[in-house]
Amino acid sequence: MTISKNIESIMTRSSWIRRMFEQGAVLKAKYGAEEIFDFSLGNPNIKPPDKFLNALKNIVNQADKLEHSYMPNTGYPHVRKAVGEYLSKELEVKLSENEVIMTCGAAGALNVIFKTIINSGDEIVTPAPYFMEYNFYADNHGGILKAVPTKCDFTLDIDAISSGITNRTKAVLINSPNNPTGQVYSEESLIKLGNLLKKKGKALGKTLYLLSDEPYRKIIYDGCNVPSILKCYKESIIASSYSKDISIPGERIGYIAVNPEATYKEDLLNGMALANRILGFVNAPALMQKVVSSVQGSTVDIDQYARKKDLLCDGLSDCGYKFTKPLGAFYLFPETPIKDDVQFIKMLQDEFILAVPGSGFGYPGYFRIAFCVDDNTIINAMPGFKRAIDKVKT
Repeated sequence: MTISKNIESIMTRSSWIRRMFEQGAVLKAKYGAEEIFDFSLGNPNIKPPDKFLNALKNIVNQADKLEHSYMPNTGYPHVRKAVGEYLSKELEVKLSENEVIMTCGAAGALNVIFKTIINSGDEIVTPAPYFMEYNFYADNHGGILKAVPTKCDFTLDIDAISSGITNRTKAVLINSPNNPTGQVYSEESLIKLGNLLKKKGKALGKTLYLLSDEPYRKIIYDGCNVPSILKCYKESIIASSYSKDISIPGERIGYIAVNPEATYKEDLLNGMALANRILGFVNAPALMQKVVSSVQGSTVDIDQYARKKDLLCDGLSDCGYKFTKPLGAFYLFPETPIKDDVQFIKMLQDEFILAVPGSGFGYPGYFRIAFCVDDNTIINAMPGFKRAIDKVKT
């Protein structure tokens, strides 16, 4: 092979999400897009809020004032100030522009964080199920992702996390609201986790970081609240993006927020500024920085996702599927009616339904449905979901 052995290995373990998305393209080309019910990719289908679109138009129309040159690797100071001021209110922790770094999405943010804190062989503990790309992000920087189980309702199992922490652990990475389960971790559990990391870190004679991946923070239902990890543990760092809350995943704009009380805050911030450059990001997209600075707190119409969630949950419940109702994000993670989740996904494909096996998230026996789709896709897929589960029962 002319490519690296590592990339060759990763290619064989490539994301089930992308694999199903690509399979969908084949089926759509063969049978027509209207015949395929594609729940594979978490690609928002609700248009960005008008405030975002108007801000974009206004900035583009001021073409003579636009700057297209290099900037600080951490992003425009006025943008970081706007983000910090908004997050200070939302997270109830005073954040200045100096504790915010603009990044190329949450994925870019996590890679910048990992590049900064990971030594070769360090372990990142994460609750399963988890976003499979975490494996590759950790591997990019010589780290090892170490999955630990959650409770049966996908809430944090503090004892399992405790058992997973060793002298090789560098951080615990959580994702709340969670992809793929839609679970939101409670403040009580996060405080317990923070106390655990403080205790373990003291015993090991090292700093253990708590990292939180939060691109779905604003997509929540039924009066749910997403607690601030910055209030629960001082050695904490947030990675987030605007991809989901204002439906702009293709624009690759996000941020890192470092706890202002972090012991080695200056080292972290200086390291991340350097990592943003040497990883090749250099800086977050200039135009999108200017736009998001003026739309802090804006979201798409979350009620639309809530309606889709209820439509899907009610329909699958009537079909006989078992699941934990999501509190956030736009995913449902039901049990497969047979142990082999990959086989059941193939059965759904026979019904022209595309979903992702739980194995792709380190959690076999389940499957993920992304309900950020047209309502009719959910409604028209129900007979196929029913036929698939009925085949197993007979």
